[in-house]
Amino acid sequence: MRLQSLNISRSKAIFHKGEEVQTGIFKAPAKGPLMARTLGIEGDEQADLVLHGGIDKAVYAFPSEHYSYYQNILSEEPYSPGQFGENLTTEGLLESAVRIGNRYRVGEAVFEVSQPRSPCYKFAIKMGSVEALSLCIGSAKTGFYLRVLREGIIQSGDEIETEYINDSAPTVEEIHALYYLDKNNLDGLTNAVSCNSLAEVFIETFKERIRQLGARLSP
Repeated sequence: MRLQSLNISRSKAIFHKGEEVQTGIFKAPAKGPLMARTLGIEGDEQADLVLHGGIDKAVYAFPSEHYSYYQNILSEEPYSPGQFGENLTTEGLLESAVRIGNRYRVGEAVFEVSQPRSPCYKFAIKMGSVEALSLCIGSAKTGFYLRVLREGIIQSGDEIETEYINDSAPTVEEIHALYYLDKNNLDGLTNAVSCNSLAEVFIETFKERIRQLGARLSP
Protein backbone atom coordinates (compact mmCIF):
# COMPACT_ATOMS: atom_id res chain seq x y z
CA MET A 1 0.00 0.00 0.00
CA ARG A 2 1.30 3.42 -0.87
CA LEU A 3 0.55 7.13 -0.76
CA GLN A 4 0.61 8.01 -4.44
CA SER A 5 0.15 11.73 -3.91
CA LEU A 6 -0.15 14.22 -1.05
CA ASN A 7 -2.47 17.07 -2.09
CA ILE A 8 -3.38 20.42 -0.58
CA SER A 9 -5.06 23.70 -1.51
CA ARG A 10 -5.92 27.09 -0.15
CA SER A 11 -9.56 28.08 -0.04
CA LYS A 12 -10.71 29.91 -3.17
CA ALA A 13 -13.86 31.66 -4.35
CA ILE A 14 -16.01 30.13 -7.07
CA PHE A 15 -19.40 31.14 -8.43
CA HIS A 16 -22.38 28.80 -8.18
CA LYS A 17 -25.84 29.82 -9.39
CA GLY A 18 -24.77 33.45 -9.36
CA GLU A 19 -23.40 33.40 -5.82
CA GLU A 20 -19.82 33.42 -4.60
CA VAL A 21 -18.86 30.45 -2.41
CA GLN A 22 -15.57 29.44 -0.86
CA THR A 23 -14.13 25.98 -1.33
CA GLY A 24 -10.93 24.08 -0.67
CA ILE A 25 -11.75 21.23 -3.04
CA PHE A 26 -9.25 22.22 -5.76
CA LYS A 27 -6.34 20.16 -4.42
CA ALA A 28 -2.99 19.82 -6.17
CA PRO A 29 0.10 17.74 -5.34
CA ALA A 30 2.34 19.19 -2.65
CA LYS A 31 5.92 19.95 -3.65
CA GLY A 32 7.49 18.19 -0.70
CA PRO A 33 6.88 16.66 2.73
CA LEU A 34 4.29 18.26 5.01
CA MET A 35 3.14 17.92 8.59
CA ALA A 36 -0.08 16.04 9.26
CA ARG A 37 -1.67 17.70 12.26
CA THR A 38 -4.75 16.99 14.36
CA LEU A 39 -6.90 19.35 12.28
CA GLY A 40 -5.41 18.75 8.87
CA ILE A 41 -2.40 18.83 6.58
CA GLU A 42 0.01 21.74 6.82
CA GLY A 43 -0.82 24.32 4.14
CA ASP A 44 -4.29 22.91 3.43
CA GLU A 45 -7.51 24.83 3.99
CA GLN A 46 -11.13 23.75 4.37
CA ALA A 47 -13.59 26.53 3.61
CA ASP A 48 -16.83 25.28 5.18
CA LEU A 49 -15.90 24.21 8.70
CA VAL A 50 -19.49 23.20 9.46
CA LEU A 51 -19.50 20.42 6.87
CA HIS A 52 -15.75 19.86 6.52
CA GLY A 53 -12.77 19.68 8.81
CA GLY A 54 -12.60 19.01 12.52
CA ILE A 55 -10.99 16.06 14.26
CA ASP A 56 -13.17 13.42 12.57
CA LYS A 57 -12.58 14.86 9.09
CA ALA A 58 -9.05 16.17 9.41
CA VAL A 59 -7.74 14.37 6.31
CA TYR A 60 -9.55 12.96 3.28
CA ALA A 61 -8.24 9.88 1.45
CA PHE A 62 -9.38 8.64 -1.96
CA PRO A 63 -8.34 5.40 -3.71
CA SER A 64 -6.43 5.89 -6.94
CA GLU A 65 -8.15 2.73 -8.18
CA HIS A 66 -11.39 4.70 -8.64
CA TYR A 67 -9.95 7.31 -10.99
CA SER A 68 -10.64 5.24 -14.10
CA TYR A 69 -14.25 4.54 -13.08
CA TYR A 70 -15.16 8.22 -12.95
CA GLN A 71 -12.96 9.23 -15.86
CA ASN A 72 -14.51 6.65 -18.20
CA ILE A 73 -17.95 8.11 -17.53
CA LEU A 74 -17.36 11.81 -16.96
CA SER A 75 -14.18 12.96 -18.69
CA GLU A 76 -12.18 12.59 -21.86
CA GLU A 77 -9.13 14.13 -20.21
CA PRO A 78 -6.93 12.26 -17.70
CA TYR A 79 -7.44 13.26 -14.09
CA SER A 80 -4.55 14.63 -12.04
CA PRO A 81 -3.93 13.73 -8.38
CA GLY A 82 -6.29 15.62 -6.09
CA GLN A 83 -9.12 15.54 -8.64
CA PHE A 84 -11.62 14.38 -6.03
CA GLY A 85 -10.57 16.94 -3.45
CA GLU A 86 -8.54 14.38 -1.54
CA ASN A 87 -5.50 15.05 0.59
CA LEU A 88 -4.23 11.50 0.18
CA THR A 89 -4.40 9.69 -3.15
CA THR A 90 -3.91 6.12 -1.99
CA GLU A 91 -3.06 2.77 -3.53
CA GLY A 92 -4.30 -0.46 -1.96
CA LEU A 93 -7.04 0.84 0.35
CA LEU A 94 -10.59 0.19 -0.86
CA GLU A 95 -13.84 1.00 0.93
CA SER A 96 -14.96 -2.63 0.73
CA ALA A 97 -12.01 -3.73 2.88
CA VAL A 98 -11.19 -0.68 5.02
CA ARG A 99 -13.02 -0.81 8.35
CA ILE A 100 -14.06 2.08 10.56
CA GLY A 101 -11.41 2.43 13.26
CA ASN A 102 -8.61 0.89 11.21
CA ARG A 103 -5.31 2.64 11.80
CA TYR A 104 -2.61 3.25 9.23
CA ARG A 105 0.87 4.71 9.50
CA VAL A 106 2.09 6.96 6.71
CA GLY A 107 5.54 8.42 7.20
CA GLU A 108 5.66 9.62 10.79
CA ALA A 109 1.88 10.03 11.17
CA VAL A 110 -0.81 7.60 12.29
CA PHE A 111 -4.36 7.93 10.96
CA GLU A 112 -7.67 6.36 12.00
CA VAL A 113 -10.61 5.80 9.64
CA SER A 114 -13.69 7.71 10.87
CA GLN A 115 -16.35 7.80 8.11
CA PRO A 116 -17.08 7.70 4.37
CA ARG A 117 -17.40 10.88 2.34
CA SER A 118 -20.87 12.34 1.80
CA PRO A 119 -20.53 14.30 -1.45
CA CYS A 120 -22.02 17.80 -1.72
CA TYR A 121 -22.73 20.13 -4.64
CA LYS A 122 -19.11 21.33 -4.64
CA PHE A 123 -18.06 17.82 -5.65
CA ALA A 124 -20.31 18.09 -8.71
CA ILE A 125 -18.81 21.49 -9.54
CA LYS A 126 -15.26 20.13 -9.25
CA MET A 127 -16.10 17.13 -11.42
CA GLY A 128 -17.89 19.29 -13.96
CA SER A 129 -21.05 17.19 -13.86
CA VAL A 130 -24.11 16.84 -11.64
CA GLU A 131 -23.97 13.14 -12.51
CA ALA A 132 -20.88 12.85 -10.32
CA LEU A 133 -23.05 12.96 -7.19
CA SER A 134 -25.23 10.02 -8.20
CA LEU A 135 -22.17 8.09 -9.38
CA CYS A 136 -20.45 8.58 -6.05
CA ILE A 137 -23.50 7.61 -4.00
CA GLY A 138 -24.57 4.71 -6.21
CA SER A 139 -21.11 3.16 -6.55
CA ALA A 140 -19.92 3.71 -2.95
CA LYS A 141 -16.60 4.84 -4.44
CA THR A 142 -16.45 7.66 -1.93
CA GLY A 143 -13.09 7.62 -0.27
CA PHE A 144 -12.99 8.11 3.49
CA TYR A 145 -12.04 10.56 6.21
CA LEU A 146 -9.26 10.11 8.73
CA ARG A 147 -8.43 11.32 12.20
CA VAL A 148 -4.80 12.12 12.93
CA LEU A 149 -3.89 10.08 15.99
CA ARG A 150 -0.20 10.90 15.82
CA GLU A 151 1.07 14.01 14.11
CA GLY A 152 4.05 13.70 11.81
CA ILE A 153 5.69 14.40 8.47
CA ILE A 154 4.29 12.63 5.41
CA GLN A 155 5.03 12.87 1.69
CA SER A 156 4.08 11.42 -1.67
CA GLY A 157 5.55 7.96 -2.16
CA ASP A 158 5.39 6.96 1.51
CA GLU A 159 4.39 3.38 2.25
CA ILE A 160 1.05 2.91 4.03
CA GLU A 161 1.42 0.39 6.83
CA THR A 162 -1.44 -1.16 8.79
CA GLU A 163 -1.17 -0.55 12.53
CA TYR A 164 -4.55 -1.93 13.64
CA ILE A 165 -7.54 -3.69 12.06
CA ASN A 166 -10.89 -3.11 13.79
CA ASP A 167 -12.23 -6.57 12.95
CA SER A 168 -15.69 -6.15 14.50
CA ALA A 169 -16.42 -2.80 12.83
CA PRO A 170 -18.35 -2.20 9.60
CA THR A 171 -16.42 -1.34 6.46
CA VAL A 172 -16.54 2.14 4.94
CA GLU A 173 -18.69 0.69 2.16
CA GLU A 174 -21.16 -0.80 4.66
CA ILE A 175 -21.53 2.53 6.48
CA HIS A 176 -22.11 4.28 3.17
CA ALA A 177 -24.79 1.72 2.25
CA LEU A 178 -26.56 2.20 5.58
CA TYR A 179 -26.52 5.96 5.16
CA TYR A 180 -27.74 6.13 1.56
CA LEU A 181 -28.85 2.78 0.15
CA ASP A 182 -30.06 0.46 2.92
CA LYS A 183 -31.60 2.85 5.43
CA ASN A 184 -33.98 0.31 7.01
CA ASN A 185 -31.35 -2.33 7.82
CA LEU A 186 -31.98 -2.52 11.55
CA ASP A 187 -29.26 -5.10 12.25
CA GLY A 188 -26.70 -3.10 10.30
CA LEU A 189 -27.66 0.15 12.00
CA THR A 190 -27.47 -1.46 15.43
CA ASN A 191 -24.01 -2.82 14.71
CA ALA A 192 -22.87 0.55 13.38
CA VAL A 193 -23.88 2.57 16.46
CA SER A 194 -21.85 0.20 18.64
CA CYS A 195 -18.70 1.21 16.75
CA ASN A 196 -17.05 3.85 18.92
CA SER A 197 -14.66 4.85 16.16
CA LEU A 198 -17.47 5.93 13.83
CA ALA A 199 -17.88 9.72 13.59
CA GLU A 200 -20.51 11.03 15.99
CA VAL A 201 -22.64 12.56 13.25
CA PHE A 202 -23.18 9.09 11.75
CA ILE A 203 -23.87 7.49 15.13
CA GLU A 204 -26.54 10.09 15.93
CA THR A 205 -28.14 9.74 12.49
CA PHE A 206 -28.26 5.96 12.82
CA LYS A 207 -29.64 6.12 16.37
CA GLU A 208 -32.50 8.27 15.10
CA ARG A 209 -33.16 5.79 12.29
CA ILE A 210 -33.25 2.96 14.82
CA ARG A 211 -35.73 4.92 16.96
CA GLN A 212 -37.97 5.56 13.94
CA LEU A 213 -37.80 1.93 12.83
CA GLY A 214 -38.62 0.77 16.34
CA ALA A 215 -41.67 3.02 16.46
CA ARG A 216 -42.78 1.79 13.05
CA LEU A 217 -42.42 -1.86 14.05
CA SER A 218 -44.13 -1.52 17.40
CA PRO A 219 -47.64 -3.04 17.62
